[in-house]
Amino acid sequence: MRSNSNIALVLGAAAALVCSIAFGAAVADARPVRGKEAYEVAPPQADTKMPASVAIGVGDELTLTVLGEPDLSAPRLIVDEAGRIQLPLAGSVLVAGLSPADASRAIEKVLGEKYLRNPQVAINVATPAQKLVSVEGQVNRAGAYPVQSNTTLLGAISMASSPTRIAKLDETILFRTVNGQRMAARFDIDRIRKGLDPDPQIIGGDVVVVGFSQTKSAYRDLISMAGLLNVLRNF
Repeated sequence: MRSNSNIALVLGAAAALVCSIAFGAAVADARPVRGKEAYEVAPPQADTKMPASVAIGVGDELTLTVLGEPDLSAPRLIVDEAGRIQLPLAGSVLVAGLSPADASRAIEKVLGEKYLRNPQVAINVATPAQKLVSVEGQVNRAGAYPVQSNTTLLGAISMASSPTRIAKLDETILFRTVNGQRMAARFDIDRIRKGLDPDPQIIGGDVVVVGFSQTKSAYRDLISMAGLLNVLRNF
């Protein structure tokens, strides 16, 4: 029986090490900021201003109309992984991150410089790609979940079936790419639950990593061992 308990402790320690390594690797490429700086990376939902026009994203399905030029128009264009669309004459054009109006002007510029006089272009997002948030670390169901306009950090974690019992709630890291730079913000979801801190808005492409608590893990190992000893006493 003693050997079995030793095996359990070794497995528990191994699990703790794996979780610690995974969490460390996740934060290695961006130093998390806290407090006010964290909310500059991911503002609270109440402070998040929705743009008048949503930017074009990877996977969006677009329609292109070039006035008076049906051969240059296209009823279906998919934004590729590089954020580009392929057009007759104009070739590859970067549109991801641009509003439809700005994308239209970019194409007008390309066509006007080489092929047409005063081209008039209209880009529309026919079918937007589904926006996802990835929730990892100490949650019960890690995975990628759809983002709606009202999705917050607590909502994303809830979709992942809540934190595990050994989660370190004050080490919840939200990764976001801002102006091409990967940023990381650290939040305490226990304080957010209690209404002490605001709940930050989640946007498509965010990654949330819930940290691992070695203290909670050790405590649960002790409780498990106590239960095992009680069972042994009955024999």
